[in-house]
Amino acid sequence: MALFSKLGNYKNFGLLIIRIGLGIMFIYHGFPMLMGGVKSWEGVGTAMKYVGIHFWPVVWGFLAAAVDTFGGFLLIIGLQFRPVCILLVINLIVAALFHLRTGGGIGEAAHAIEDCIMFAGLLFVGPGKYSVDKK
Repeated sequence: MALFSKLGNYKNFGLLIIRIGLGIMFIYHGFPMLMGGVKSWEGVGTAMKYVGIHFWPVVWGFLAAAVDTFGGFLLIIGLQFRPVCILLVINLIVAALFHLRTGGGIGEAAHAIEDCIMFAGLLFVGPGKYSVDKK
């Protein structure tokens, strides 16, 4: 369709939109967990038992909240983009397993799975030229 034929020229702008949108949403989701303190971190960290890790739930919960919050910020500016994508993929795999194994089914796990797929793809594509990591 002729109307959309030139949009391919704006791939970097599209990546910027994706980075900003996902980054804001991960900050929105992660910041309350980060500020929730030890009780919140422990609750989040207990999800690690679904990947066979039963120790230090407070530490794992804090790390998950920190990755969501600071990772969201780094996504927005495009700094350390690929390492952040890897960390978010790991977080989201744990989140998906949590939802699947606690009876939530695919309906509750769908959001984590969708975001995981997005970050796995972005890992290969990169942040685009409108980023601190631009080459």
